[in-house]
Amino acid sequence: MKTAGIVSAGITTVGVLSTVPAVHAVGSDVIKVGLIGCGGRGMGSIVDRLKVGDAIKIVALGDLNETRATQRMTELSTMEAAAGKVDLSPDHVFFGFDSYKKVTELVDVVHICSPAGFHPDHFLHAVEKGKHVFMEKPFCVDAEGYRRCMKANKIAEEKGLTVCAGFQRRHEQKYLEWISRIHAGAIGDVLSTRMFWNGGSGAGSRLEGETEISFQIRRWYIFNWLCGDHIVEQHCHNIDVGNWIHGKGEPLAHPVSCAGNGGRQVRKSPKFPPAACGNIFDHHYVEYRYADDSVMISTCRQTPNCWNNVAEMVSGTKGSGGTSWEAAWLRPTGEERWNAPKGRNPYEQEHVNQAEMIRKGERLHDGWHAATSSMTAVMGRMATYSGQEIKWDDAVAKGKSLFPYDVELTVDTIPPLMPGPDGTYEHAVAIPGEYNPYVA
Repeated sequence: MKTAGIVSAGITTVGVLSTVPAVHAVGSDVIKVGLIGCGGRGMGSIVDRLKVGDAIKIVALGDLNETRATQRMTELSTMEAAAGKVDLSPDHVFFGFDSYKKVTELVDVVHICSPAGFHPDHFLHAVEKGKHVFMEKPFCVDAEGYRRCMKANKIAEEKGLTVCAGFQRRHEQKYLEWISRIHAGAIGDVLSTRMFWNGGSGAGSRLEGETEISFQIRRWYIFNWLCGDHIVEQHCHNIDVGNWIHGKGEPLAHPVSCAGNGGRQVRKSPKFPPAACGNIFDHHYVEYRYADDSVMISTCRQTPNCWNNVAEMVSGTKGSGGTSWEAAWLRPTGEERWNAPKGRNPYEQEHVNQAEMIRKGERLHDGWHAATSSMTAVMGRMATYSGQEIKWDDAVAKGKSLFPYDVELTVDTIPPLMPGPDGTYEHAVAIPGEYNPYVA
């Protein structure tokens, strides 16, 4: 496999590149795009896609909520920046659990921005239908989801489809140059990395009359069967950078084991209403070990009014380096600090890259590293929930499923998690030392 140099000369992404037959918009240069999941990130991805160029059309939307899907149609149809790039009508706006199938039928590229638990099956359906995919991270919330994603990746590979992932750092110039220099030995051999996503926390209140599953899906971020916990949903960005560094760019690179601890203090505080806390932790600390004995230290926290930090740090035998939202730098021993150039907004750049690959008949395949890094985060959650050391092979083969795969969901389906008599989900919060991370 060779990697595709897209952003600047000499700098490579880790997407797999090969020349394949063009599989879009037969007889036309226009790329038809549809969105599954019309929330904030979904709409953000569509707005970013609109900045790619003129030869695209947004032609279909799908969401569980009819009102939101209809509102998004109106917003896009009246958006000045979308003039000439939107062709939406009420018969191309779908709602309900099967809306993803209807959107997929009408497009060349499908944006999958549904809650994370749905990602594996939406991804698998899209590639089986021969569609290019942009999918938000994480790719999965459990081992079964990972296995389904890897099956989808193989199908995409065989069909010559592009798969672009919402791990936008992989398309960002400062990261591409920063990691290229690390891999070239600018700070010697990598000994360890430290990954941070420390910030505040969200909550979720009920709407009058909504069913339990509707509430949980609307507030999916606080339920682990839908989000994987915040180490998976959010911190996976930094974990992906760790795999990128330690794996020297190999798309399937991952740690061989991990151990850690975590818990829940703030989310059971009386400051939060009973239904607001879901069943996820509010802090995780994990030490991952790679085959070469290098270590990635992962720390994420969602606690208001505390020190916040979103960054990646690296230590080598001949220097160190780090990143922030604004910068990436290296300081080789005895030399001046090197600072990476910023480049284009990566949320736009990833769509530029995918459109370019589609039009050239070439493939950008982010799916391999995206699924692997998502599973790396899942492995970390298994460690913090259980308090046990987790091996990669065991996690992939025996990891407990959280999402109800192969169940035909409706608004009246009983979700995998129900509130206790007190109206909270505290009874379903993992207790380290007692929680079994594997299939019984």
